[in-house]
Amino acid sequence: MPEQDRRDDPSPHETSGPAGPENETEAERRRRRARFLRELAEARALRDRVQPRRAKAARLRHAMRMRTFRW
Repeated sequence: MPEQDRRDDPSPHETSGPAGPENETEAERRRRRARFLRELAEARALRDRVQPRRAKAARLRHAMRMRTFRW
């Protein structure tokens, strides 16, 4: 049952206490944001690898939007 214990413990990147994010520093917030963006990019890359047809369609749609966009 160690997984249950691990889920109950707050991870080091989470703030604890009722005050929440108000007491975190700007550097901590940036580190959390950078970590989140890295994980998001990794998840998107994984999705693109396992669903190449959908990824190709998304690239084509994006290219079409970029071609038809007017300043």
